[in-house]
Amino acid sequence: MTLLRHSLVARIIASLLAISAIALVSIVVTMTVASGSRGDAAAINMAGSLRMNTYQIVAALQRYENQPGVETRTRVAELAERLAQRLASPELTGALPAAEDHALQRQYRLIMGRWEQELAPQVTLAVNGRGVEPDALRMTLDDLVDDIDGLVTLLEQNSESKIQLLSALQILFLAITAVVMVIALYDIRHNLVLPLRQLVVLAREATHRNFGHRTRFSGNDELALLGRTFDAMAEELGASYAELEARVSRKKAELERSNRAMQVLHEGSRALYGGGNDLCASAAPMLRHLEQLLDIGPIRLSLHDYHDDREIPILETHSASRPEYCRDQDCNACLIDPQPLTLKATEAGECQLLPVSVGDLMLGTLEVWYAKHTPLTDSVKRLLNALADQLATAVYLQRRIEEQQQITLMNERNTIARELHDSLAQSLSYLKIQVARLERMQEKGVPQEGQAPVFDELRSGLDSAYRQLRELLTTFRLKLEGPGLDGALRQTVEEFGKRLGIRVALSLDLPPHLLSPNEEIHVLQVVREALANVVKHANAHRVEVTVTFRAARLDVIIEDDGVGLESDSSPPMHYGLVIMRDRAETLGGELSLGNRAGGGTRVALVFTPQTARLISQHVGADSRPATPIDTLVDAIATDHHGNRE
Repeated sequence: MTLLRHSLVARIIASLLAISAIALVSIVVTMTVASGSRGDAAAINMAGSLRMNTYQIVAALQRYENQPGVETRTRVAELAERLAQRLASPELTGALPAAEDHALQRQYRLIMGRWEQELAPQVTLAVNGRGVEPDALRMTLDDLVDDIDGLVTLLEQNSESKIQLLSALQILFLAITAVVMVIALYDIRHNLVLPLRQLVVLAREATHRNFGHRTRFSGNDELALLGRTFDAMAEELGASYAELEARVSRKKAELERSNRAMQVLHEGSRALYGGGNDLCASAAPMLRHLEQLLDIGPIRLSLHDYHDDREIPILETHSASRPEYCRDQDCNACLIDPQPLTLKATEAGECQLLPVSVGDLMLGTLEVWYAKHTPLTDSVKRLLNALADQLATAVYLQRRIEEQQQITLMNERNTIARELHDSLAQSLSYLKIQVARLERMQEKGVPQEGQAPVFDELRSGLDSAYRQLRELLTTFRLKLEGPGLDGALRQTVEEFGKRLGIRVALSLDLPPHLLSPNEEIHVLQVVREALANVVKHANAHRVEVTVTFRAARLDVIIEDDGVGLESDSSPPMHYGLVIMRDRAETLGGELSLGNRAGGGTRVALVFTPQTARLISQHVGADSRPATPIDTLVDAIATDHHGNRE
């Protein structure tokens, strides 16, 4: 019973088994009753034939009385024998109940007694010719017929009672089956169909994201358990879906915030890499904007001092005062804040310390403060790491730019010193020697005619020094119209073309960014010195300057159609030529000077540029792969002509 109360399947199976059992019992009972009624019709027929047989015996006796003979007597004997056989036949006795007190048994015994005790003896006497009372025999036969009619009636009643019993049993079984079916259908409707409909409604509502519908089953069967499980599942799904929606909303807001932060970093990178070396003015607005977006702050940037091995704060957001080591007192980037705060105000918070480094080079640290109740998410940490890397790149590039500026300044100073030493200093030294010579002459009392050559040398030296000074000033004041050597050479040929009164041809076949600034200055000075010699000595009508780069060698040729040199073997050894040869040696090349076959002078400078030498030295050598930072630093570390110093 407990199983039936707690299991819908068990009740359905029990209903099916009950219906099947009722049908089986009904079939068995029907077959039993039908089997019990199988000989009733034969028994009724047999009983009816007894009555006919009795009438035949009476008729045969009457014929025998009227016409005694062997045939009639034999006929009577045969009919009597037939009646006795029919009374004892299985068709009749088999239909009688086994109970001795049954009415059919009593009626059958009554008929048998009347036949054996009354009628059969009289028939025998009549057949043997001993005489029988016709009236008595007729009365006996009438009584036997009445008894046979009673037997037939009992047999019919017995058969009808079996049919009625079978009908009653069929009605009973049908009623029981109907009751079981009604109970089963009621149970199926209320415990199967309706719950299934509610489950379908629950599933349909769940597909439309409505997790508030509930079945609220109260039974203990399978569907009730399934309904409660679905209710719990719908509640969990509703909670999970709400949580997922909240998480999606948070993720969406976080992504939008990260996107805006990345945009700020992108715009800040332009300011960092394009705003010169003013790190505070370019980084402070970006840091404050990131603080507002990411709900963090304040932020402090400290750079590492390698001499004292300490961290020096250089930039601090929400600061009420200027940083201690501020380099620009006119910059107010740290102070532009409506609500200044200090790092002491965040003692209740947490600090994320990020390294500001490029590779293995530690440049400083970045302190990011945030509230304890709002810890940093992974995306915010990634953004802060990107910020630290960006600041590290900016600091590294700023230092490289400053170093490059210092190197460029030193190179310019060295170049000026070398130019003064190679030109004006030598002329002044020569003049100093001549002055000392003049002093000795005056001490010895040499007459003025003897001192005249020295005065001529002094005058010539002063003119040469003044000319060299003007050349240097012209060179140092030379404005470049474009990057590289091209612009300087074009200005030079235009200048000397005006001085010569003719057009100076210029042929350039030079790849960009080939020469270093030092090499460009030497090449330019060689060309200017050669053209200056053309102006002073050549009396030329055509001058051509050719600069070509072939097979990793630079050829600089200055040709004219002037008077030429007196001898190719011994060109004049004046100061300009000495300086030109010194420049060629500095460049690691050769300077040749001689007459052209068609007349005029040819000056040729041939050398291998430093860039080509470096490439040839490093071909096939193993080197560390360049990182993006190295590539960017290398690009920034070049001079304004695009060449390394």
